[in-house]
This record gives sequence, structure tokens and C-alpha cells, in this order.
Amino acid sequence: MARLASIALPAKAGKIVFACALSSVCAVLILNAGAPGKPEASDVSLKESGTSGEARTPPVPKAVPEPSPYSVNSATVERTFAETAQRLGIDAGTTVALSHAFADEIDFTHDLRKGDTLSAVYDRPHEGAPPSTEPLAVRLTVGDDSHDVFLHRKLDGRAFYYSEDGTSTTPSFSRYPLSFTRISSEFSHRRLDPVTHRWQSHDGVDLAAPAGTPVHATAAGTVKFIGRQTGYGKVIVIQNPPPYSTTFAHLSRFAKGIRRGSKVHRDQVIAYVGETGWATGPHLHYEVHVDHVAKDPLTVALPHDDRLRGAEREHFAKEAHGLSALL
Repeated sequence: MARLASIALPAKAGKIVFACALSSVCAVLILNAGAPGKPEASDVSLKESGTSGEARTPPVPKAVPEPSPYSVNSATVERTFAETAQRLGIDAGTTVALSHAFADEIDFTHDLRKGDTLSAVYDRPHEGAPPSTEPLAVRLTVGDDSHDVFLHRKLDGRAFYYSEDGTSTTPSFSRYPLSFTRISSEFSHRRLDPVTHRWQSHDGVDLAAPAGTPVHATAAGTVKFIGRQTGYGKVIVIQNPPPYSTTFAHLSRFAKGIRRGSKVHRDQVIAYVGETGWATGPHLHYEVHVDHVAKDPLTVALPHDDRLRGAEREHFAKEAHGLSALL
């Protein structure tokens, strides 16, 4: 073991003092100039005798970061949303669910363009396991606008996509489009028409109300047709999130700003009650179609408002916020 040789040397500021041990290591002490009577900090360096360069501390091994539990993939739209999703490895059932989730914001026929981007975040599979086909988060960038949805699985195992704040992307419907006084004619596959006096189907329900009563959209959608049709008079047809569409007939007038291609939201006023077309009095003729088939508006199964609430919503929003940073 090295022993230090005790050597007392007079030292002044600016001088160099050597302090050597009884080994091959010497300490070079440089006294900095300073005011008389005040001790100064000294710089000390160690050099090995017979070698050049400073003594080095062994390097500390760098910690290897753990791999991210997520993987992120992106694809550019070439033809259709479904084809782009397939290239990302998204299965057919999930692609349908995602198309429904985005349908409230995007018209895939008119809005989606070549060059738009679809991105997805997946759970990274364990070694040897197949890759997931059900993304945890998806972003569809259309032009300068981005639309995000996030997966949430219910206790019963069913999976749904929600917006980042926990609002359901599943379309929700109101049962009735207006405040009416009575049902003047019900849905029927065969009834005697009061105007033509012929037996034929009645593909909707007639809701009697005073002329001028506001008519509301029962769900979000895009105006597919607005104008006049034989029998219906003034009519509006709305394409709602698939597979639904709704028809509003015998209107007196349309709401300001409503035209073909207009985006409407649930409960928005779109028109006013009248008796145009084949009508015997002021009322609204209202139809609901599912996969292009007319259903009874009073009994048809409609999507319900399935938003998250309370602690479940807070937990989901926190996770979704983290996933959105990866997109």
C-alpha cells in the first residue's frame, strides 16, 4: 500500500508544489494567486510516473432501455379506407367498426383523397405471438385535419372506439324528430292510401303537428337529397352513419343553410312541418332505413348513447392522451 511522504514546502501563490507518495503517483498542487491571507481553492491533477495522460475512471455501462410496449404503423391512402386499413394489418371486422367511428366526421366518398394518412398504435406482441389486428388508437389525417379514435373494451369483452375525452363514436339517434300531437298514420307493409285510395306500403310514420313546427335531425349525417319528390312534396333525405338513413317529407320549407352535402348534427333544425305533396293535413312523414330497407321508426333498434362516465372516463382519457402522443 502506498505511503505518503510528508514534505513541508514553503508555498506562494502561483507556485507549483509536488506531493509524492512512496509509489509511482505524484500529486501536482498548483496554488492560485489570491489575496494575502486568504486560502484559495487548488487544482489537483494526478499523473502516473513513467506514463503519459491522465488517470481515467472506468466507463459506467449504459443502461439498455426497455423496448416500448407499443408499435406504430402508418400507411398512405391510395384508393379506399378499407384497402389502406388492410395494408396496416387491421382485420375486416375492425375496419368496419372504424369506418362507423369516423363516419360522423368524414364522408369517405367525398372527403377521403389519395395521399391522406392512416396511422395505428398496437400492443407490441410477445415473442413468437402473432401481431395484433385490433389497434389501440387510430388517426385518420384528411388534408390538414386529423381525427383520432381509441379502443375501449367493456367488461363483457366487447370493444368500441371512443374519442379522446371518452365520448362514444357509435352513432346515437333520437326516436322522434319533433314535438307532435298524435300519430296520424303508422308504419305498415300494406295500407289504404287516403289520397290515392290504393293499397300500398306506408314506409314511415306520420306525426301530426301544427304547420311550421321545427323538424330536427334524429342523428348526425349528411344531406343526401333536398328538394321535391312526387307524393312526398318537399323532402330531405339524410345519410346517417351506416347502415342508417332517414327521410323527412311533406315539409313547408327548409331551414336556412341546409343544402345537398350539408353536414348536420343530432337535434339540429333542418326544416318545418307542412302539407306539401300528397297530404290531407299538416304533418311530418318520417322514415328510417337500415341497409336500404324501411323499418318502423317507432320500434326499430337504434344505437344508444354509450359514453363513458366517472372514474372509467377519467382512466380512459388518461390512457388515450398517452397513446395520442404516439400517433
